[in-house]
Amino acid sequence: MKNRRKFIKMSAVLGTGALLPLQFCASPKKETVEGTEALLGAAKGILDDFGLQLYSVKENMAEDPVATIKAVASFGYTQIEGFDGGKGIFWGMKNTEFKSLTDDLGLNFIASHADTFKDLETQAEQAGAIGMKYLINPWVGPQKSMDAFKKLADDFNKQGEICKQHGLRFAYHNHGYTFEELEGQIPQDYLMENTDPDLVDFEMDTYWVYTAGFDPIAYIKKYPNRFKLGHVKDKDGDLDFSEPNGSILVGKGIMDFPAILRTGMDNGMKYFIVEQERFEGTTPMEAAEKNASFMKNIVF
Repeated sequence: MKNRRKFIKMSAVLGTGALLPLQFCASPKKETVEGTEALLGAAKGILDDFGLQLYSVKENMAEDPVATIKAVASFGYTQIEGFDGGKGIFWGMKNTEFKSLTDDLGLNFIASHADTFKDLETQAEQAGAIGMKYLINPWVGPQKSMDAFKKLADDFNKQGEICKQHGLRFAYHNHGYTFEELEGQIPQDYLMENTDPDLVDFEMDTYWVYTAGFDPIAYIKKYPNRFKLGHVKDKDGDLDFSEPNGSILVGKGIMDFPAILRTGMDNGMKYFIVEQERFEGTTPMEAAEKNASFMKNIVF
């Protein structure tokens, strides 16, 4: 499996637009990373806004959410995407209190990962009341049959309707399991094609698409305007593709984010959210600051 990391340039980058597994897409790692670093020194980045998934600094959030969010704002992020760390998506605060905190720091609390199968009416009402854009289901787990995914598509449509009634959107965040063939189908394709675009959007975790053996660029092109949010999470080229926890500082891995983000912007992606889950030789907060620097300066 390790040799797969040598074959990283995606078919869509070359202009084919074909949805090919990555093992058929070849080009070396270093040109992408070094080319990006050269560009970083040449011009100011073009992203006016970008965010951080707070799960990247989950230990800090558990210790002191207010101090952590203040630090995140100081790094240059303009948006945050939350998660439920056990105290709800507002971290023990009222929704309006959390909104005041982020507003005072110049942060837009655009979305949160949440258990959308539990108390969705209440969550959606509170999120909509403070102008959040999304509630996102981040995990349903591998399913045993396509019938289970068919039920999930129906569930997502219903959840999307509830969110819409409260002035926000519903989205589903993928992991690798929706890209594993099941009964001759790719579950992610089924979910994309059998949910109502008026009710359901998707957040592409580019890392999980890539490590599942697919091309994020081609997938964005295959389903334009469905991936409204994207997780910017890089893959460490020194780790096997089968390693589930293989993220690294953005721009230091093997994924071509200038090309991925350009394609996203051209195909309806509005929100670009940094996420990192593995830290070698740095702390989560140090990594968040370095990733913000990359995002502030990225050009494509």
